[in-house]
Amino acid sequence: MKRRIMDFLSALGRSLMMPIAALAACGIVLGLTAALLKPQVIEVLPFLANGGVSYIITMLNKVSGVVFTLIPVLFAISIAFGMAKEDKEIAAFAGFIGYYTFLVSSSVMISSGIMDFSAMKISAILGVETVDMGAVAGILIGVVVAALHNRFHKIVFPVAIAFYGGKRFVSIIVILVAALLGQVMPIVWEPVSMGINALGTAIGEAGAFGVFIFGFLERLLIPTGLHHVLNGVFRTTAVGGIYEGVEGCLNIFLQFFDKVPIETMRPFTQFLGQGKMPFMMFGLPAAALAIYKTSPQEKKARVKALLLAGVAACVISGITEPVEFAFMFIAPPLFLFHAVMGGISFMLMSVLGVIVGNTGGGVIDFFIWGVLQPGSNWYWIVIVGLFYMPIYYFTFKWYLTRKSLSIDVEEEEVVEGEYLKGEEKALGDPIGLMVIEGLGGYENIKTVNNCISRLRVDVVDMSKVDEKLLRKTGSAGIIKPSETHIQVVYGPKVEKVANAVKSAMAVR
Repeated sequence: MKRRIMDFLSALGRSLMMPIAALAACGIVLGLTAALLKPQVIEVLPFLANGGVSYIITMLNKVSGVVFTLIPVLFAISIAFGMAKEDKEIAAFAGFIGYYTFLVSSSVMISSGIMDFSAMKISAILGVETVDMGAVAGILIGVVVAALHNRFHKIVFPVAIAFYGGKRFVSIIVILVAALLGQVMPIVWEPVSMGINALGTAIGEAGAFGVFIFGFLERLLIPTGLHHVLNGVFRTTAVGGIYEGVEGCLNIFLQFFDKVPIETMRPFTQFLGQGKMPFMMFGLPAAALAIYKTSPQEKKARVKALLLAGVAACVISGITEPVEFAFMFIAPPLFLFHAVMGGISFMLMSVLGVIVGNTGGGVIDFFIWGVLQPGSNWYWIVIVGLFYMPIYYFTFKWYLTRKSLSIDVEEEEVVEGEYLKGEEKALGDPIGLMVIEGLGGYENIKTVNNCISRLRVDVVDMSKVDEKLLRKTGSAGIIKPSETHIQVVYGPKVEKVANAVKSAMAVR
């Protein structure tokens, strides 16, 4: 049971990464365009007031902002797609059909007069007046659609009705089940929403301690990949706060940051990227330097190449796994220290009144959402970060020296994208074939997916996996959340690795 729960949560977290990545990119565009439309910026850069330039900036601002109103349907589609084992495009199609059917069915229920729904929030969603369940509805439908798809996408009917079998039956059964859920959920949603709101209120009332716990768990869950689930809950549901009927700290921030005084956003940005910036831009680079300094002389060149790539990803885009996995398994106490420092970082940013939103913790978000936004108090990030650098450096150096530890870098390891240079070839791609061999061969691989930094693979027999060979492909770390699921950490280059593996498997 525990393994199945972990597998489910891992798959859910992976599936949420598609819309979350899109939201992060749109958030950057939204923040940049909002900054360029501010009178203070236009005064310094008069060309921004030009009709054509102003029109383009305004258009990009509106287009990037509207994406955040589509989070529930994006979740429904992406979860159905991500958790489907085969024929994912069919599941994604059914995800949209299921979500819209759910909206219409619940609309019929609330207008029926069977019960009094006046106390509940009613909104127009995709043109349908219904109970607003936010991202929870999208997650629910996505999970249900994926389960129905995996169960029925190969069903066979008698010849007379064979046309409706297989893939075509998925949408049919999804419509029926979604219609039923649409009748039930408005009735049960009120107590459910009250529970979610109570949790959000409790976290808010916990003050700085609640923020610390969030930041601590956000780092501590990195090895399992469940930090995506934690972040998703806070960013898109009432657990992360409610403002003017909008739920979720990320939703609230991106919909209101340029419409209300920036101080109003402070309770919501405390769960966003600002808490990561001191350790992402300052702490982890210092830790990487300590790891390099304490490495044996014969390993320094290879360690340097590995860590430079990891630090670049961490500082620029906020992808921390390549650095974290360098010490996570050789020195677990250091990772616990890092998680505690993560919690303290989130807490300090909240206490010091920093108001820097969006999801990333790198310099891009720091500049757009901090430096360019008047009243964000971004300078505290730099001040705290400058304290974090020596704390991380000397703590790591002391522990690694005391324990005589150094990261394990294979002599023949393929480093920093070496195998990805030049035109990728679908047939015989060396990295794809090497990863497949490391995973135990074609027959041992059930499904291959990836998130923002990890190759996520379901295997038949974990004993056939060759971890040493996988490390030689440039992996920064390997995690085995269950007996049949493995995660291979590659950092920002994971998309290319995943494509190479899928291409090699497709032409087998």
